[in-house]
Amino acid sequence: MFLHNRVNADLLRERIQNDPTPRTTLSFYRYVILEDLQETRDFLYRAWVEMGVLGRIYIAREGVNAQLSLPSSRLEDFRNWIDQYPHFAKVPFKIAVDDDGKSFFKLAIKVRKKIVADGLDDDAFDVTNVGNHLTAEEFNAAMDDPETIVVDMRNHYEAEVGRFEGAIVPDVDTFREELPWVVDNLANQKDKKVLMYCTGGIRCEKASAYLKHHGFKDVNQLHGGIIAYAQEIKAKGIDSKFKGKNFVFDERLGERITDDIIANCHQCGQPCDNHTNCANVDCNLLFIQCDNCKAHFANCCSEECHEIVLLPEEAQKNIRKGKSHPYTNMIYRKGRLRPHGHQLQNFTLNRAKI
Repeated sequence: MFLHNRVNADLLRERIQNDPTPRTTLSFYRYVILEDLQETRDFLYRAWVEMGVLGRIYIAREGVNAQLSLPSSRLEDFRNWIDQYPHFAKVPFKIAVDDDGKSFFKLAIKVRKKIVADGLDDDAFDVTNVGNHLTAEEFNAAMDDPETIVVDMRNHYEAEVGRFEGAIVPDVDTFREELPWVVDNLANQKDKKVLMYCTGGIRCEKASAYLKHHGFKDVNQLHGGIIAYAQEIKAKGIDSKFKGKNFVFDERLGERITDDIIANCHQCGQPCDNHTNCANVDCNLLFIQCDNCKAHFANCCSEECHEIVLLPEEAQKNIRKGKSHPYTNMIYRKGRLRPHGHQLQNFTLNRAKI
């Protein structure tokens, strides 16, 4: 058995789109010391590919971070398989809220230095001294106190389409940038109650310990992140203080939590919260685009990229080599204004207003 995918990505994507098999999307993580990482990676690949698992899984010495989908009929089998192994037993599954079963088209299991790129020296502080874990009900109740500080521990493009009311949303591109930003900008409020949230809870595990290490007294985190929050409020009939979409890192690019549309098309400014990647493969910019602009720009982020995708494939390859096109020196950042005049708006937000 080959322990990696050998089929063209476009073909795999077409296969999953045409496959009528009901699938379930879920995520889980666990901080646990893993040894023999390559052997563990290969062991997981052999077992999971046989169960029809697709997804993106990172393993490191510090643990596992998994986002995946599998045939719904195999969900119980997968749960039982996971529970056989002490490292993974009873790990909570976060089941996707808004799922069409098309979230992933291949299985990729990668060995990394860390399961989340945080840029931290874990030996410099106690990573196990995490914040208090709050349920959705507890999180909502804590938000009712006007003195409470709510911090979105995700990147700007995630928060742009959905966030908690009144949350502080750092204007950063990466989690690595966000941690020092939060510590520096909240340095004078260390005695206040801090509520943190992210997609599935994994970023808050490390971030809450980091804040406590820097002297924050009352650090709390949303248990299971936005995914678990959405499931709990639905089950209990609780009003959602999260508005809009939860950005997810798979083919869906978002799952709707409420009907609120709090973002705008980056090209025309109309209300819209649909992320897409620019059709110019050399760009691949992640941005928000409405249906009208999608049709006008042919799924591209700009007229320049539209011009490029209309060229023959050989000409596009030459551009990617940097030899023959004035747009070669573009600077691409997720959803950001770029220096050569593209229409994309720059999203800057310190304290979000909904």
